[in-house]
Amino acid sequence: MSKSDASIDPRILDSARREFLARGFEGASLQSICADAGVTTGALYKRYKGKADLFEAVVAPTLADIRALEEEAKRRDYALMDDKNLRELWALSEDIHRQWMIYFYERYEGMRLLLCCAEGTAYANFLHDFVARNTALCMEFVNEARRRVLPVSDIDADELHILLTAYWSTVFEPLVHGFPLEKALGYCKRIAGFFNWQVVFGF
Repeated sequence: MSKSDASIDPRILDSARREFLARGFEGASLQSICADAGVTTGALYKRYKGKADLFEAVVAPTLADIRALEEEAKRRDYALMDDKNLRELWALSEDIHRQWMIYFYERYEGMRLLLCCAEGTAYANFLHDFVARNTALCMEFVNEARRRVLPVSDIDADELHILLTAYWSTVFEPLVHGFPLEKALGYCKRIAGFFNWQVVFGF
């Protein structure tokens, strides 16, 4: 039995990434991807069921990193924090926003694919779904503060979802517009000042 060419997979993925970024999922052509990668469509279909499966493979590393962050947040035990640490959890400084911006820019192409190029895929509503998961995690924090009878606002999950949508849209907007990292980092001070989460939560 002949060995499969191990160089084909990265060539297909690199070509697909470029095609999806340039044309979006719906406008992307498997024929163009194959031609750019120097492979036949048969070689592609041996590895991927179709265009959706290929898109999934391209964004998989970025999604895995995001899910790892979410799993880490799920493991956070608010009950073990004292009141001071619980309140300070949402004191999001300019430096913290800079760290977030760098984190997402390190995954620049994957994030742009999910935010700008995913129409027609399972990730067409990436921002909404990301915020929905984020909202559920944040409500655990709110509920712990209420359990302790700490001074906390009467915010509910629906309102928090609205505010988190505005927040993450703002954080991601430099990526959507393709701004360079240095320009995006320059916005972090104002983003930190505009979204004062301690005020939102009533601390």
